[in-house]
Amino acid sequence: MKVDNLKQGFFGIGIQNGKTPENLGVLWRSAQNMGASYIFTIGKRYAKQASDTHKATGAMPYFHYKDFDEFYKQLPKGAMLVGVELDDRAVPLETFEHPKKCVYLLGAEDHGLPKKALEKAHHLVKFNTTLSINVAVAGSIVMYDRNLKSSL
Repeated sequence: MKVDNLKQGFFGIGIQNGKTPENLGVLWRSAQNMGASYIFTIGKRYAKQASDTHKATGAMPYFHYKDFDEFYKQLPKGAMLVGVELDDRAVPLETFEHPKKCVYLLGAEDHGLPKKALEKAHHLVKFNTTLSINVAVAGSIVMYDRNLKSSL
């Protein structure tokens, strides 16, 4: 295979301090369907999820980090950290240009991303909604948007 034929770019997606294991399983299932390179959790650690009906953890790497600092030190070289958060500094997803190499980080619905994650993120994106939406739904929308824009 020629190097020219290798797809350039990748993305990982995960949740910091996820609230429920069901949300994580749904996000993993979407990540597998949307072409994620890997999935991860920060803080709370969940084992196999009943909602992960496609067995995503067996199909792609799964990483767990005890805290944000450990996660941030392990970002893949050259990858941009994209926080998904309803924040005044965030760019609307509709106009966001996804980096070729990035890691999407989502927070729990009830607390969002911690201050350190917001400060360290290279980009912040948000949805055109008044209130927060389910974390698995948010992650799925971001990945769908990435795939849609990369095919144009």
